[in-house]
Amino acid sequence: MTRPNILLIHADQHRTDCLGVNGHPFLRTPNLDQLAAEGANFTRAYTPIPLCTPARASLLTGQWPAQHGVIANHGTEGERSLAEGVPTFSQALRDAGYWLGYTGKWGVDPQRDPTHFGFHLYLSEKDYARRRQAMGLPPRPHTNRWFGEVDPHITPEQSQLAWGADMTIQLLQHAAQQEQPFFLRWDPSEPHLPNVVPEPYASMYPPESIPPWPNFADDLTGKPYIHRQQRRTWGIDNWTWQEWAPIVGRYLGEITLLDHQIGRVLATLDELGLTESTVVIYSADHGDLCGSHGMIDKHYVMYEELVRVPLILRWPGTVAAGQTIDAFVSSEIDLAATFCACAAVTAPTTFAGQSLLPLIASTGRKEQWSNRPEIFTTYFGNQFGLYSQRMVRDQRWKYIWNATAEDELYDTIADPGELQNLAMRPPWQGERRRLQQRLLHWLQTTNDRILNPWTQRVLESGL
Repeated sequence: MTRPNILLIHADQHRTDCLGVNGHPFLRTPNLDQLAAEGANFTRAYTPIPLCTPARASLLTGQWPAQHGVIANHGTEGERSLAEGVPTFSQALRDAGYWLGYTGKWGVDPQRDPTHFGFHLYLSEKDYARRRQAMGLPPRPHTNRWFGEVDPHITPEQSQLAWGADMTIQLLQHAAQQEQPFFLRWDPSEPHLPNVVPEPYASMYPPESIPPWPNFADDLTGKPYIHRQQRRTWGIDNWTWQEWAPIVGRYLGEITLLDHQIGRVLATLDELGLTESTVVIYSADHGDLCGSHGMIDKHYVMYEELVRVPLILRWPGTVAAGQTIDAFVSSEIDLAATFCACAAVTAPTTFAGQSLLPLIASTGRKEQWSNRPEIFTTYFGNQFGLYSQRMVRDQRWKYIWNATAEDELYDTIADPGELQNLAMRPPWQGERRRLQQRLLHWLQTTNDRILNPWTQRVLESGL
């Protein structure tokens, strides 16, 4: 069989419940909804770490952050660069004869761009600022800091998202003329805050029409102190929903603008006659709190809005349409293995994930899938300081080990909003101890450097 082309659209900070197909009551995402209808929608995909640079390094290397060593964003006290010679999916595909192009946000390494990791061509978002200047447009406004605002100077067609779609379309047109199969990647920075959005998208979801998130009014009783500190650090500890609703509206508006631009890219695949021969994948590096639990952005918490990500895969003729997959998936890590499987390339032995194809491919292409009874996520800290967390979640329970603070335990069935921390309540100590042992075993399996005689004693004894 001819090896397929692969198109990855990998957004930044898109929470999984902000898609129409995933149940949002009024957000309009028709193109991504249609992509899911034509392929497989993974409803339990989790990021290996809810932080941009480490998650993107995990996608590239197929490894957990504790394995590849990139644990925080650049410019922080935990900054580390990816070591030379770490195997990547991109180099594996290039060695197998694929042509690779990349546009959008990079973030993995400040000194080495994607062309140092196997990509033939990279188009940086820095080019958008130059394009904007060339059109005689002012720079993007930044008067409201991280909280976003309307961009009054541009039309949607002049937005950074439209630029990213334009560049992706150009890459598709170029790749279509090549004899070899291609892997193309578009990483829009959106909908990461601040959401600076042109009209009509900035006002598409009026604040007065947006109800509070069900867990917005979390009083954080019984939760680690750092949750309250997170609010204070951002200066939002006393915000009402009236202050939050405009921010949420712009976040949703930017997602709809992103969806529209994705529609343009998918239409180009049709026009070029590439739809049937191209695997299309949509995902994100992590989610966004965006007012849930009264918090913004990310850091120091493992709530579902942050650690769960959208993941959609379409492969006409190979993946049956309309599938909903509820197996636990480690998004970045499993995607690296999946790219290799799609390209019929042997994944590097350093890869920690497994291909998603056995879950979704037709009977004739099924391979061995090792079902996961639980999923794991990690965190190490970022610009506000280091703070180690490890999370394990099964079908019902989520346990978070905060190495220097109180544990967290949530019953995700009885308490889907994660409002009640049960970790220290006597009736649930059995679940806490069971998940501690599962986490300890995983830390040992992955050679996580947080495990030492002191931390092992804590987990073993249930302290």
